[in-house]
Amino acid sequence: MSNIIWKIKTFDEFTVPELYQILKARIDVFVIEQNCPYPDLDNYDQKAVHIWAEENGDILAYCRVFDKGIKYDETSFGRVLTTELARGKSLGKQLIKYAVETIENRFHTSEIKISAQDYLLRFYSEFGFEDTGKKYLEDDIPHTEMIRK
Repeated sequence: MSNIIWKIKTFDEFTVPELYQILKARIDVFVIEQNCPYPDLDNYDQKAVHIWAEENGDILAYCRVFDKGIKYDETSFGRVLTTELARGKSLGKQLIKYAVETIENRFHTSEIKISAQDYLLRFYSEFGFEDTGKKYLEDDIPHTEMIRK
């Protein structure tokens, strides 16, 4: 039986252990696994709503969502990850569903812009995101801008 707990918090609502575990998960996935040194602490965490799944204190999936005018003119989400522990359990799909619902409920819009790693384009298209045709390298990883109307 699973003891997965989903949490949604603003930066000021974090406990210190939660913040530590989230930052550790982001570094484990984006810096170590993807071999991509980049400035993870970008001063956007304070403006985000954070969504994550945990089990026994371990982060399994995570992302952060933003209201309009913070990252883009539209609402957005990013830093989407599932940790090694969680892969293959469809938590990524649940996470995106929660991210979209959180944006719709808190920010009252369905228009969302994201910067997607190219290998995830099909995954995001399942949630109604469309490729805008804007392609670029972000931290040496191919990305595509996607929008959901």
